[in-house]
Formats: sequence, C-alpha cells, structure tokens
Amino acid sequence: MKKKRFGYLVTIEFLGYRYHGWQKQPEKKTIHHMVDRTLKYILKERVFKTLGASRTDAMVSANEAAFELFIYEEPLENTTLLLHDLNTNLPQDIRAKSIQEVSTSFNIIQDSKFKEYHYVFAHGKKFHPFAAPILTTIIENLDIELMREGAKLFKGKHNFKSYCYKPNPEKQYHRELLECEIVDNDIYTASFFPEKSYLLKVKGKGFGRHQIRLMMGALIRLGKRELSLNDISNSLRNQPINVSLYVAPASGLILHQIKF
Repeated sequence: MKKKRFGYLVTIEFLGYRYHGWQKQPEKKTIHHMVDRTLKYILKERVFKTLGASRTDAMVSANEAAFELFIYEEPLENTTLLLHDLNTNLPQDIRAKSIQEVSTSFNIIQDSKFKEYHYVFAHGKKFHPFAAPILTTIIENLDIELMREGAKLFKGKHNFKSYCYKPNPEKQYHRELLECEIVDNDIYTASFFPEKSYLLKVKGKGFGRHQIRLMMGALIRLGKRELSLNDISNSLRNQPINVSLYVAPASGLILHQIKF
C-alpha cells in the first residue's frame, strides 16, 4: 500500500564558499548533504525526502534558495518548531527562512516562475580578502559602461549554446532572459567591501550549466576590450567568436530569489 505523502516548501539562504554546491556528491560537503543530515537528526525515525528547486555550483551562495520536503504517513505537527530546530542544528552558514505546506500537485522544479541571480564584482585593484566569498575581484580596469551595453544584449530570446558548459549538440539552447543588466551594487555591503562594486542581475525561467558565469566571463572580456559588442551579438546567434570564453569565478554568483 502506497504511503501517504505530505509536501512542504522550505526556503533557505547560505554562504556557499566552503561547499561543493547543492547536489550530494561522494566525499564532498554539499548543501543538500548538510540539510538532509540535519533533518535526519531532527526527524529521527520519520521517513522523509528532499528535492531542490535548482542546483548551484561549488562556492555559489544563495540569498533565497528552496527545497521541497516530503514527509510520509503523518503530516508535520508544527512547522514553526521545525524551522526553529533547523536553525538550531544547521551550520552557521546555512539558515532556514520559512516552511509552508504545499499541495500534492506542487512541483518545485516545474512551478518556479523565475529565478534571479546576481554576480557581484569590483575592478581596478585587489580588495580585502574578507570580501572574497561573495565578490569577484578583477585586477585590471574594466570599461563598465561598455559592459552595461553588453549585458543588455543577453535580454530576450536567444541561442545560448555558447554559454553552456560542454553543450550537447542534440539539445536545444534557445532560452529567454527576462532581465539582464549591470547595476551599481547597493545590496551586498560590508565595511571591508570596496567603495564601488557592481552586480550583474539576471532573471529567467531556467539556465544551463555555468550559463551565468560564462556570460559574466564574456562581459569581463568585453570590459577588457578583448571582445566587442558585435562578438557577443554573434555568439547569441551561435556564431563563432574570435576569443574563447571562460567561466567567471563561482564565488561572485548568488541565487538572489526564486518565485513560484
């Protein structure tokens, strides 16, 4: 007889600097591993399962990530107590923000309306090491205004094959970005942050592997005048460009929010 299942949407935030991403991996410390280990301790003998809304790379952080918690046979008696117990037992760099019951028809992957990512960076010199977990430093001076123009090119429907890590020729890479712009950073601040920093803001339904970091890598090379706006335009039509792209460092990338 099939066990009755109850679903809960749990939102969390974390600093990913010492983790190998969300997904469980052998011999690696991951966010999913820490979440499940903590839930096993709290729920004791209760049967449960967790499913993440999206995967994040090693060292990527999240201001708002989410996973679905499935509890079998009997529902949770008190979600407020579970939230408290999670934050009591999770490591300091992971915090649960909310827990709410969802219907059996809810699908955490298919029911997300969009995800918004931020890539935080500064340029011109080396900055305080304390900023390293969430800010990428580009030692060279960058043409920020040119990069702002380049970021706008990614908005809309395009072929993002050039911005997917090890693309499969049989897959479709046409996606739509609802928003893509470089703005002054006034969201992530600290006394040890540089006086001026920026963030690439990207919003879309879904993204390919390393897509945003590859886009950021292209914009950094644009800012160094190693690429042109025309190169980026051509790349979005799946045309070859004169300089190979590179994956920007992971630690500057933050999953800012998920909307369901």
